[in-house]
Amino acid sequence: MALLHGMPSIFGIGFVAPLIAQLLARVVPGAAQAQWPLVAGLAIGGSWGAIANLRGRWL
Repeated sequence: MALLHGMPSIFGIGFVAPLIAQLLARVVPGAAQAQWPLVAGLAIGGSWGAIANLRGRWL
């Protein structure tokens, strides 16, 4: 039950964060070799997942 309760956070870190990192690596030239797109993706995806977990919805 605890796993299902934390699913928005897991989805935010496991899917949204790498997606944002890949989008940043494609859009910004030279960012593919840097580590900041992954850090930015984890920050955005993790916080979005945590907010979704607290509010009970994504939007």
